[in-house]
Amino acid sequence: MRFKTHLLFFLSSFVFNYNLNAQNANFQWKRVAPGVWKAIVGKPEQISLLGVAQIKPMQQALEKLGAPAFPKHLTGSKNELTDGKVYLRFPLVKQEQLFGLGLNFKSVQQRGSIKTLHVDHYNGKDDGRTHAPVPFYVSGKGYGILINSARYITVYAGTASRRDSENPPLEMNRNTQKNWDPSPYSDAVEILVPAAGTEVYVFAGKNAMEVVQRYNLYCGGGTLPPKWGLGFTHRTPTLFTDQQVLKEVADFEANGYPLSFVGLEPGWQSYAYPNSFVWDSTRYPKPKAFLDQLKTKNIRANLWINPYVSSHSPIYKNILPYTASHTVWVGVVPDFNTKPAQNLCKGLFTKQHIDLGVSGYKVDETDGYDNWLWPDVAKFPSGFTAEQVRQTYGLQFQKMSSEWFREKNIRTYGLVRASNAGASALPYVIYNDYYNHKDFITALVNSSFIGVLWTPEARSSKTSEEWLRRMQTVCFSPMAMLNAWADGTKPWTFPDVADQVKEVMQLRMQLLPYLYTTFAQYHFEGKPPVRAMNLVEGFSFEDKMVEGKLNSTDNPYAQAVRQDIKDQYMIGDYLLVAPLFAGERTRKVVLPRGKWYDFYTGNLVGEAETIEIDQKAALDRIPLFVKDGGIIPMVPVILHSPLKDQVLPLTVRHYGTLENSWNLYDDDGESFEYEKGIYSFTKLEVKRDINRDLVGNVPVPSTKQIRYNSITWQWMTK
Repeated sequence: MRFKTHLLFFLSSFVFNYNLNAQNANFQWKRVAPGVWKAIVGKPEQISLLGVAQIKPMQQALEKLGAPAFPKHLTGSKNELTDGKVYLRFPLVKQEQLFGLGLNFKSVQQRGSIKTLHVDHYNGKDDGRTHAPVPFYVSGKGYGILINSARYITVYAGTASRRDSENPPLEMNRNTQKNWDPSPYSDAVEILVPAAGTEVYVFAGKNAMEVVQRYNLYCGGGTLPPKWGLGFTHRTPTLFTDQQVLKEVADFEANGYPLSFVGLEPGWQSYAYPNSFVWDSTRYPKPKAFLDQLKTKNIRANLWINPYVSSHSPIYKNILPYTASHTVWVGVVPDFNTKPAQNLCKGLFTKQHIDLGVSGYKVDETDGYDNWLWPDVAKFPSGFTAEQVRQTYGLQFQKMSSEWFREKNIRTYGLVRASNAGASALPYVIYNDYYNHKDFITALVNSSFIGVLWTPEARSSKTSEEWLRRMQTVCFSPMAMLNAWADGTKPWTFPDVADQVKEVMQLRMQLLPYLYTTFAQYHFEGKPPVRAMNLVEGFSFEDKMVEGKLNSTDNPYAQAVRQDIKDQYMIGDYLLVAPLFAGERTRKVVLPRGKWYDFYTGNLVGEAETIEIDQKAALDRIPLFVKDGGIIPMVPVILHSPLKDQVLPLTVRHYGTLENSWNLYDDDGESFEYEKGIYSFTKLEVKRDINRDLVGNVPVPSTKQIRYNSITWQWMTK
């Protein structure tokens, strides 16, 4: 009996010590690239986010960033395997700011949030259910952490206080202490991964921007769109015919509005919801002739699809064995983790679309809502769970379809509703049906932390002021898009602001050399084209909480509200964009360190301070500001993106008083020849001459890859 007692005591002690050791297990980090480390916890699953994206790290570019040491801040990180799940814990210090954790629409700083990262249509809350629930967060302390798992991951980003914490919060009495805090201090990010194992990556850098660069470069570098992709796009009403589309194109040109590609909505197909993926013979009797006619006008075509296959599709019978147990809109759901499903779609899409001249896709309904997609009880022939497939479905289609174009040495640029980690190099921009203008800008800011692109599209508006504000915004995003599929709107729908809309659309085209170089930075250096202010050198904004007002229903604990800078952003190195919103009379703009100048006049507006804009005075134009020494190359107003060998004159604007230089990028704008080194960087440089006057160089092109035949300097600051 005594032996049994001792044995039971021994076993219980062993179990206790085992659990204790598991709880305190340290990560075994392995360096996989300069400034990048990986650890394996448990047994990772066969499908992962980076695996689906098939990332190819840009080793040379990563080496150029240097080789920082492993962040000391993370040496206390712990992991545990319990109940078939992975528990992760990463330390936090006071005042540490966190960014990322998916495409959020309400908030930029994420410390103090709880998220279950789940591919879904955004539902109005930053709770993790969103179009790109990327499990990656960036710290202002100079590191980032990625959980490479295709599961619904729950993140407690500094919300829970552990009993064994080395920095526990103070116990306070709400009855007597006015400064009682309803959210006690937490010194850790804790993450639950509902799987038997996962890969964890750490990215290091001297600041948040370098961390983001390293993440993007490890995922293959940012996408470099074709030049036409950075022009203006107009999505036509859903049941338009080929002749109606051509008339729409002619109307744009006749009225002087730029247009580079058109989008055809579901009606181009013979059967939609679910889809046949073949042309409707009544609306598009000769699709190749139609596409050729568009091409002669230097206009490309983008096709709306969702991946769900109708019984009217030519591939239906053959793809049926490789589809899920459940349908979407009564269409079968291809399992793209099976080669036959991939090959059948590739054959049909190549023959019906790409070989005829289609330039890209708009991939709809790969996100949610739950009642429209397959349920989590669905079965897939690959053996992967419905959860894993949902987390990767949009990512899978992006990778698969972009390869179809790559095989023909043609760049594409499209739209998608769902994405995830590893998508930096994929040529797709996220969009949705949510239509809050301010939240659109916050999403634009947040996209810069997680390696995805987002567009705040314009559809319709209640007033001309709102229409102008929305159109101004889309012209300063990764894809300038008017989506008229349901409303039939045109840029000139509101005549009283038609000229102002035309002006900002034309400005978008003039800025093409600047935008194209900015995307080249995304590709070669990992710098996102749209940048949150928190990624900008010289920007300082403390993580402040504004005291909350007690309300027995809405705020019973008088919780404080976090202050965010979420309504302004940078495009590229020099251009600060501060959108205005309908109905507001003024707005504030926070300027980073250094002097800043008005884009339109060149006048000084401030230096490391907060300025206020009178919206009424600025009605006609979106407020734009340029950093001291800023170099902005521009071309004359053009209605279509340049042809492959078209040569244009270049005007280079300089703002402020500083000497500076900037490398202008160029290539053929259409193919992947740049990956073979067939491109150019031309140094644009401003120096002071013997009289201390600013002088710009006029470099002689050393290669045919630069398509600008003259350079004129324009000194904006007198």
